[in-house]
Amino acid sequence: MENKEINNQVLIPIVIPSYEPDDRLIALLNDLDAKEMGPVIIVNDGSSEEYDHIFDQAEAIIAKRGGMLISYRPNKGKGRALKTAFSYIAENMPGALGCVTADSDGQHTPECINKIFDAFREHPDDLIMGVREFNKKDIPWKSWFGNTVTIKVFSYVAGMKVNDTQSGLRGIPFRFMKELIDCKGERFEFETRMLLECAGRYGLTEIPIKTVYESKENHQTHFRPVADSIRIYKILGKKFFLYVFASLSSFVIDIILFHLFTLLFKDTFPAMYITYATVSARVISAVYNYFINYKVVFKSRASKAVSLTKYALLAVIQMSLSAGTVSLIVFLLPNVWETLVKAIVDTLLFFISYSVQQRLVFRAPKNGNSNGKDPQK
Repeated sequence: MENKEINNQVLIPIVIPSYEPDDRLIALLNDLDAKEMGPVIIVNDGSSEEYDHIFDQAEAIIAKRGGMLISYRPNKGKGRALKTAFSYIAENMPGALGCVTADSDGQHTPECINKIFDAFREHPDDLIMGVREFNKKDIPWKSWFGNTVTIKVFSYVAGMKVNDTQSGLRGIPFRFMKELIDCKGERFEFETRMLLECAGRYGLTEIPIKTVYESKENHQTHFRPVADSIRIYKILGKKFFLYVFASLSSFVIDIILFHLFTLLFKDTFPAMYITYATVSARVISAVYNYFINYKVVFKSRASKAVSLTKYALLAVIQMSLSAGTVSLIVFLLPNVWETLVKAIVDTLLFFISYSVQQRLVFRAPKNGNSNGKDPQK
């Protein structure tokens, strides 16, 4: 591959962000060195002085293959550490295919890292994810619960299924890596933002890897279940909140325009003014809602003509389902309050519509993942 080779091999640096590591980091680096894997970029993310001896050992090992130790204080978070490494690679290794990120706590073995290398060479434009199999019996409960819930929420919000949203073992294309330097997020939530930035823009290739923990009792992690989970869900919640805002603002515009059009048409079309006002207001508010969703909520790169056609079709289907379902329920339960039924039905359709818009209406065509399936599905 032109301009991307060192010693006849594709240049893919390994990035390891590290905060107060133990001897597992040294063991990993020795294994990588023995297998001639590297260069390795280590970011000492504000560890206290008592860990300096570990980083001194680490620097001596990675220097053999052109690696680099970057240190700073105070601790700034995993996201900042990753972006620091990305900036270094962009400035000093412009011929790299991208980079592979791994954790320093022994979860990612050289064999698993090598799997990501192989997949990266085969799919150089994809985000490569090393995905763990989450079995409640074999891993710490907070890791199992946090990942399982986040997978479900992320799939709905992003419209892209990722089987291990918190995996730190990733292969990142050079262009995407450079874009991520300016992406928001300083701590663990940065990895979630990375996935949201990937959705609809880059392919996704998932590679099964081992789930390695010393034990449920002794497993150490700097991930804070409450604080860091709140950061992650704030990101996901913000995206859905934009969808809610777009819908509510469209409703307000629809009501205001309906009022103005009734005043405008009442004298001119006394028999049909309500119909004309309703249709005129709905068309304008729908066009507004479409463009807000296209530009702000889903940040779509799909063809406007195609997505607008799909959006209009979805609106017709949603309206028909609402009317049909409410009519059927009222027919079967004649004593039920129609307004309550409509409120419940339309709320369910509102959530379904979000998923349909994310996955079908505003999704731009792109290459699938390694198994030939569309990663958005």
